[in-house]
Amino acid sequence: MKILQFHKNLAKVVVENLDDLWCLSNIIDNSDIVEGRTFRKIKIGGEDERSQKVVKKPVFLKIGVEKVEFHRYSDVLRVSGKVVEGKEDIPKSSYHTFNVEQGSNIVISKTEWLGYHRKRLNESAKEKQPDTLVCVFDREEAYIAIMKKYGFELLVALKGDVAKKSESGQAGNNFYDTIISSLNDYAQRYSVQHIILASPAFWKDELFKRLKDKDLKEKIVVATCSSCDKTAINEVLKRPEVLTVLQKDRISSEMRLVEELLSEISKDGVAAYGMDDTETAVNAGSARVMLVTDNLIHKKRQEDDFKRLNNLMKIADKREAEIHIISSEHDGGKKLDGLGGIGALLRYKMNY
Repeated sequence: MKILQFHKNLAKVVVENLDDLWCLSNIIDNSDIVEGRTFRKIKIGGEDERSQKVVKKPVFLKIGVEKVEFHRYSDVLRVSGKVVEGKEDIPKSSYHTFNVEQGSNIVISKTEWLGYHRKRLNESAKEKQPDTLVCVFDREEAYIAIMKKYGFELLVALKGDVAKKSESGQAGNNFYDTIISSLNDYAQRYSVQHIILASPAFWKDELFKRLKDKDLKEKIVVATCSSCDKTAINEVLKRPEVLTVLQKDRISSEMRLVEELLSEISKDGVAAYGMDDTETAVNAGSARVMLVTDNLIHKKRQEDDFKRLNNLMKIADKREAEIHIISSEHDGGKKLDGLGGIGALLRYKMNY
């Protein structure tokens, strides 16, 4: 994301990629003001409906935000609310939706920018595009994904010929070549610097031996997984041999925070989870790290029940607790959703 201006209560930004939309979906809150150029359906013609024509025109509008929707695979962030400022022929208090997408230039105004708002926006401006591929495979299938700030995106699922029982049990050479060719294509397309290659048993070693491209070979970190399917990608991300590769990636950091929370919960340690207990800990000043899933934020917004959660995040911010928005796309986020979508690591143990 490109920040053009960040002054007092106003941030002017340019969206550069899908990850920026995810970031903004967690920053823009109800009651914020969003402004920018957008398209608006306008009726042209007389009062008689038959003679009227509806056209889409580019206009500059300000809206008071009432709803924020982001579907990760639509490439569009929808920000809806009432018009507070615009052209004379667009009545105030009429509803409008901004379709924010790659290349969009918008201004966000808040009555109060919290610490985690500023931190997340600045991080998004500094972060480079993800540069790591993950490939999990066996003799029958392979899944290749690219790491994203909010999780990972599956790029392709490949199917191989299953070896016959009378054969050695090794994957066919053609399938190895297909996987290598796909890795090479995606590595060039996304300018990746790291490739995590994982499989059960010896498949990864056999494929690694067949690699001829020195540059591709130098990018590979070999890991182990217990199975080969899309869920195995989450397993691989926890492996110690890939932590050094992913230590700068948001998803790895998020998963470690959730695992720390689960560990403290399992030993009845310094942790709280669920809305009620987390709220008690935050109000007491005990929370040092607060974890909230993006799924909970979006759910509360859709149910028009965001005020309590928003106030809690404000209190946590003012009491110098670190606030982390955890993506529900990866395994760590799913586990936190299972605990109510919210939790906290504490400075000291509390009795509830």
